[in-house]
Amino acid sequence: MSPALRLTGLLPAAYSPLAQDGRLRLEVIDLMADLFAEVEVGGVFVGGTTGECHSLTVDERKQLTERWVEAADGRFPVVVHVGSNCLPHAQELAAHAADAGAAALAVMAPSFFRPRNVADLVDYCRDVASAANAPFYYYDIPNMTGVSLRMDHFLEAAARQIPTFNGLKYTNPDLMTLQTCLHFDNGAYDILFGCDEILLTGLALGAQGAIGSTYNYAAPVYQRVMRAMQQGDLPAARRAQLEAVELIRAQQEFGVIAAGKAIMNMMGIPCGPTRSPLHALSCEESRQLYERVRHLDVFLRPLTAPAAAANFTVHG
Repeated sequence: MSPALRLTGLLPAAYSPLAQDGRLRLEVIDLMADLFAEVEVGGVFVGGTTGECHSLTVDERKQLTERWVEAADGRFPVVVHVGSNCLPHAQELAAHAADAGAAALAVMAPSFFRPRNVADLVDYCRDVASAANAPFYYYDIPNMTGVSLRMDHFLEAAARQIPTFNGLKYTNPDLMTLQTCLHFDNGAYDILFGCDEILLTGLALGAQGAIGSTYNYAAPVYQRVMRAMQQGDLPAARRAQLEAVELIRAQQEFGVIAAGKAIMNMMGIPCGPTRSPLHALSCEESRQLYERVRHLDVFLRPLTAPAAAANFTVHG
């Protein structure tokens, strides 16, 4: 069946904003949505890895979905990750997201009891997708799930067996398989690239859309990459991608998700800390990160030096 939706451009993988006491700060989503609309994102990806999905309750994930659909207000599509190690929970989240108005659903593989082969993975995805009438994406992120299967083989099987199948969120550095996926069925399915640090490579191979955490606050530098590629200016695209790499290298020293939330805080969007077991940046670590990145011309808004109060890890 032909895909029902085509997503292009940058789709930030949204952070889940938390208060110091551990509760969701849903009101912050309104600020994030307005920021994303200003830079004309291609959509937003809610409740994925960057959103700390497996550290949230089912009810919290439903609250995020509802607030994002409300805040987006039709300005950009909302794609909701509904994957879970518990199949009934994934089905419940899928049905809820579709009813709430999500444009599409996505699922990563279970990561405790894992599918052993493509057939098992397709069975799981079909079971989740069947709970909702909405475009469905498989979210391939083997470094987190431990499930490393050939996505070109999965595409062929999923396209036959899942009526709502729409494509992949491909967070995988296997560029050979990426090429095969992009050309599957003459490019009929969305292959949304998920490796910010090599976005330029994905674009060169034919990707039209990308989902990533750094697009939350550094969309301008990636939009420069995309514009330069469209204009055939490869040197300019390389320069912009190298700026993004410098940003990501700095983040990696502190933990990518925690550092990203710290940058959002510096930008005036209070996403707060991470939830345990992730280690939120202390005030001193936030200051160190600020000094590492403040000179970069990549951010949606100017950064402000971190305040004196530390961002402690949330345990609740």
